[in-house]
Amino acid sequence: MVATPIGNLEDLSPRARRILGQAAIIAAEDTRRTGQLLSTFQCKTPLMALHEHNEGDRVPGLLTRLQAGDDIALVSDAGTPLVADPGFELVRACRAEAIAVVPIPGPSAVLAALQVAGLPTDRFVFEGFLPRKASQRRDRLAALATEPRTIVLFEAVHRIAATLADLARCFGADRPAALCRELTKVHESVVPGTLGELVGALTGGTVPKRGEFVLVVAGALGEPQGDIGAARRVYRLLADTMPPDQALKLTAKITGIKRNTLYGMLRTAAPDGPLLE
Repeated sequence: MVATPIGNLEDLSPRARRILGQAAIIAAEDTRRTGQLLSTFQCKTPLMALHEHNEGDRVPGLLTRLQAGDDIALVSDAGTPLVADPGFELVRACRAEAIAVVPIPGPSAVLAALQVAGLPTDRFVFEGFLPRKASQRRDRLAALATEPRTIVLFEAVHRIAATLADLARCFGADRPAALCRELTKVHESVVPGTLGELVGALTGGTVPKRGEFVLVVAGALGEPQGDIGAARRVYRLLADTMPPDQALKLTAKITGIKRNTLYGMLRTAAPDGPLLE
């Protein structure tokens, strides 16, 4: 399991370079991209495509080669394999067959972003890519609104603006965060600020809508959690006699739970379903 650079080629460790050169074959998420990396280091090891669409079909053949004594290196497009990338099925199959799986540590966009975001790192959660569909993305964020740990997210360039806007809406515009772009590359930038400020930086052009993004968002530390059961009962009673926004505002005042936190609670699935759409 070989970690490869997320941008700067100098980050490929000597150990990783040696393993890639000695392997019988390299299983790569994108053979074209990995081929360019190998060409840079004059590595001629054969490549095989292993991605989310063919991993199940390729695993038996790879197991046969491993059982015959071949060493296989697994890489993703960039960074550490299996972190929001394919490879889990192969590792699980290897473990089932008592085949050794060896990590070759190295670059990780998750850890690189945490190192420079200026937010708590003692406890964090990695959410990978949020759902592409807007309604599903907002549902997921609503469920995360009361998460007390620092949250790390990946996002594609064409969805970063919508995701930031949804984060500000579900978490509150004043939640601290950091927008990391093109980590370890020539145009690397790390912009700290509140979610509201980051929305403005992106829409105003201060942060270009180009490249690869990692979002680090502070957890809901210090926010009163309250009794979600009681809050739902209060909201349900009020919503029978007044508009949802007014019922939400009054429920927050009665329960002492911040409006944005309460909004996330009421959108989260429960036995009786979410109370807010």
